[in-house]
Amino acid sequence: MIFARWLRVIAPIFLSFLLLITACAPQAPSRYSQVQKETTGRKAPAAVAKTAEQGSTFNQFFPGGTGNYDVVPTQEKKGFAEYKLNKEGKTVAMLTINDTSSLPTAAAKYQASTEKVAGYPAVDQGTTATGLLVNGRYQVKVLSRDPEFTKDDRVAWLQKFDLRGLAKLEGVAAAPAPKGLKPAADAKATAPPIAKPVLVPQPAT
Repeated sequence: MIFARWLRVIAPIFLSFLLLITACAPQAPSRYSQVQKETTGRKAPAAVAKTAEQGSTFNQFFPGGTGNYDVVPTQEKKGFAEYKLNKEGKTVAMLTINDTSSLPTAAAKYQASTEKVAGYPAVDQGTTATGLLVNGRYQVKVLSRDPEFTKDDRVAWLQKFDLRGLAKLEGVAAAPAPKGLKPAADAKATAPPIAKPVLVPQPAT
């Protein structure tokens, strides 16, 4: 009986002590909060440039389906649009257009290109992708998703895009200033000075 009474008295005290120790112990940061802290700390830049074209703008330049091939939209976001190329229900390739203003290194690789497709610099990216660059900004790519879809097939489908139409697209960052037009600051600096009025003294009356 005495032991039972002591147990009833000690148990609540022990439990309170245990809860106090647990509450004071340092908590390990969650995986999500740690990643969020690291990202905020280094002030990571936005993934997409503000001047990038809307993905919906690119839709009009993709090829349509033909023969046994169907072209199906799959993804659209700012600066990027993607379509599947299906043959008899099977995806054999991916077709994409992206605005490289968000990723200048994507455009830089075309500077040393020795190959052209439809008059535009083209490069192979690995063994399954071929791309070309329009106006130094818009990258058009075809990526094989089936071993039987070869480089020749990729080049053929690159030429099915409306590349001329895409070349006429002038984004905010890509549009050049008209020749001979000086910046507003220069125009202000070179503007003729405004003549000051000359006061003629009047005779006293």
